[in-house]
Amino acid sequence: TPGLSIGRKEINMGQRASDTRAVTFEDVVIPDANRVGDIGKGFKIAMAAFDITRPLIGAGALGLGRRALSEASKYANERKTMGKPIIEHQAVSFMLADMAIGYEASKTLVYRAAYEIDQKRSNTYYASIAKAFASEFANKAATDAVQIFGGNGFNTEYPVEKLMRDAKIFQIYEGTSQIQRLVISRYINEKFVQ
Repeated sequence: TPGLSIGRKEINMGQRASDTRAVTFEDVVIPDANRVGDIGKGFKIAMAAFDITRPLIGAGALGLGRRALSEASKYANERKTMGKPIIEHQAVSFMLADMAIGYEASKTLVYRAAYEIDQKRSNTYYASIAKAFASEFANKAATDAVQIFGGNGFNTEYPVEKLMRDAKIFQIYEGTSQIQRLVISRYINEKFVQ
């Protein structure tokens, strides 16, 4: 397409398999047959798409957090200090318990946002909650997994350092955690003030 140019591949901190590039449009003409929606309605259409994509981001974050919990639990059963597996030490077991709480809560929120889509109802509120909570869970779970692995968590021999790098983007794309809070705050009166 004349006027469309694609930039160089970016080297990302995490999710390195993602082919991230700048896309530039200069004087690009789109035929009416290829236009999505009416002229001047693009922003509104893009915002409506977030109601569908934010739960998907939450689901991805949920999966990453689950992997972090799984890796940390397995390692905590194998690694021994003071003659017993570190999972038997309260500090480690509480970290794993908090990861499990975050996982189950995130799963429930992601499912609720998806359910609202299935019911053909507005889910902006639930989509933002699911995306914000699950992405923050993924980051905390990955960070705690690295902590449970100790020094081993900081090297590339184990997968948790990659999970930590990969988790960060969940708090950024489809709207940052701060943007999710802004969206959620717009529903407070409707949901909680009678």
